[in-house]
Amino acid sequence: MRRLKTAALISGGGSNMAALVAAAKQPDYPAEIALVISSRPDAGGLAKAEAAGIPTAAFDHKAHDRPGLERLVDEELAEAGIELVCLAGWMRLLSPYFIERWHNRLINIHPALLPSFKGLHTHQRVLDEGVKIHGCTVHYVRQEMDAGPIIAQAAVPVLDGDTADILATRVLMAEHMLYPHALALVASGRARVEGEHVVYSGQPSDAVHPLLIAPPL
Repeated sequence: MRRLKTAALISGGGSNMAALVAAAKQPDYPAEIALVISSRPDAGGLAKAEAAGIPTAAFDHKAHDRPGLERLVDEELAEAGIELVCLAGWMRLLSPYFIERWHNRLINIHPALLPSFKGLHTHQRVLDEGVKIHGCTVHYVRQEMDAGPIIAQAAVPVLDGDTADILATRVLMAEHMLYPHALALVASGRARVEGEHVVYSGQPSDAVHPLLIAPPL
């Protein structure tokens, strides 16, 4: 089985990257995590990738302007023969040039049910608004922040007594299930973009993503 060569871009601990790596260890998984790139040389996720035997690269974002950083990243992606890029906690805004260069080959995970709660501090904002269902979204990247065709979503309950940290932990558990699922859909070709929507092919169950509800903490 041919596996899609995939890179994960990180800036911190890389827990979503680690979830993708773990999923890709399965022999029937349709993607290979072939490269991990960090915008911080001290990112904890680099050690996780190296421990898994995955090639890594790190560039200090403070030492480069955005075009310079993206040029270095793009060179690493090209050299490794990367076909798809997963943003997994990459905390740098990407330029329109980079996004267009990787059009429909660049996906991201966001800790909210898009199109609601774009941007930062999603968990506290959910609590402030009194929302009862929260979650996460994997989507193709577009120039507008936290926008683009939605590949898959997972929902979690908002419970009485939740703090932003408790809710963040519950959502992160769902992220670790959702991202490997969404990557598998894309890498296998079962999810594809038509217009600005994602459509599914294959088994009937692929047409509707299961609602993943992480257990309360």
